[in-house]
Amino acid sequence: MLNVLFVASEAYPFAKSGGLGDVIGALPKSFPKDVDARVIIPLYSTIPEELKRKIKPICHFHIHMNATLYYCGISTCEYEGITFYFIDNESFFKRPSLYNYFDDGERFLYFCRAVLDSIPSLDFEPDIIHCNDWQTAAIPYLLRHQYRPLFPNTKCVFTIHNIKYQGIYGFSDINQYLHLGFLPSDLEYYGKINLMKGALYSADLVTTVSPTYAQEIKDPYYGEGLDSVIGDVGDHVVGILNGIDESIYTPKDDPALFVPYTTSKKKKAENKKALQDYLDLPIREDVPMISMITRLVEQKGLDLVANVIHEILQLDLQLVVLGTGEANYENLLRSIAYNYPDKMVTIIDFDESLSRKIYAASDLFLMPSKFEPCGLSQMIAMRYGAVPIVRETGGLKDTVSYFDSETNEGNGFSFATYNAHDMLFTIQKAVSLYHNDHTTFNRIVSNAFNSHFDWKRSAQMYLTHYKKLQEAAHHELHT
Repeated sequence: MLNVLFVASEAYPFAKSGGLGDVIGALPKSFPKDVDARVIIPLYSTIPEELKRKIKPICHFHIHMNATLYYCGISTCEYEGITFYFIDNESFFKRPSLYNYFDDGERFLYFCRAVLDSIPSLDFEPDIIHCNDWQTAAIPYLLRHQYRPLFPNTKCVFTIHNIKYQGIYGFSDINQYLHLGFLPSDLEYYGKINLMKGALYSADLVTTVSPTYAQEIKDPYYGEGLDSVIGDVGDHVVGILNGIDESIYTPKDDPALFVPYTTSKKKKAENKKALQDYLDLPIREDVPMISMITRLVEQKGLDLVANVIHEILQLDLQLVVLGTGEANYENLLRSIAYNYPDKMVTIIDFDESLSRKIYAASDLFLMPSKFEPCGLSQMIAMRYGAVPIVRETGGLKDTVSYFDSETNEGNGFSFATYNAHDMLFTIQKAVSLYHNDHTTFNRIVSNAFNSHFDWKRSAQMYLTHYKKLQEAAHHELHT
């Protein structure tokens, strides 16, 4: 039996702000029976009440940090066969949202220490501690430099979900939580502490969420200042593509849809008609509906869209945008939709049920990201038969291939250069095919439907690496 403890700041269905929550909710249950995979996250006050009622306390103790004793409670529940643990401290986690507080550094350094201090109380000895993103990045460092006597045989994996967010803080701000006497070189970053840098140098294996992104972050354009560190630890960096839980994202059984369907073009068209009616768009089956379900930020290519939005809306199409983000993009997209009421709808909201309806109604799904470590939206769109239009970066490049009319292979449309007119040209090509070549367009839809990105293959790749680390630990123990 291989014991793996996943540590993260969120996990579906208990807490989710984005793709990380989906990953931690799905990956642990994708391993075979000889892997005991468990998850530990903070006990947020925002956990839905019906789930909170299932969570039972195990024990509590105190953690010594910053010359202070901090309360730590441990609770647990089982969900879909996976044991979840929760770290309880109301002063840090009883808040209306998960992130973006002035003391996030302190909150998640507390969480990291609490995880390591709680393991002896769990009746579970992890062979692998698998950490995710900067909120857990102190664990590999602490494990190597301070907690090793308690965990002599435990190996640590660190996954970069987005290298843009690194956990950078002033030395004096968080040193007391790390118990450092000086600023060591593997944490130092322009006179500050960079938690992700420490994890990259301390983890036994570094993974990221697509093969292309693993290569891209070695380049200064994508590396966000850590490209040289990635170069230093290059032999330990592996790209493993994320997946989606296909039991959750399935149009055949999705209760959110107007009309459930499999690959039926007619039933999908009924969803489009129902959404047009719901959003007060003209009910037209003869125009392609393009959707964007996204955070409204520059990373997601919103500046490209803003540059050519009027040219896009000159085409015979309908555009539906769902998301929240930066005020300038929210206001612009609202304003444009107001001026094109028969062609565009902008919904500034995070609405899971409505997002499923939009995926099911859409003919095309636009995702022109500046960078995209993996991306799940394009995978979900294909599950619902919406053909993706993407920029060739990160996981988008690894999951979407441009349709080749000679071989009939390819599941979408893509463009390489981060350029608004390259994107516009690709949209024009897709819309033209929809209007003028139904046979080819339907073939692409079929290819998208038949593109599968479940977690089984990715879980097997993780398992291969876990076992290598386990073998290395056994070898070290006997030498």
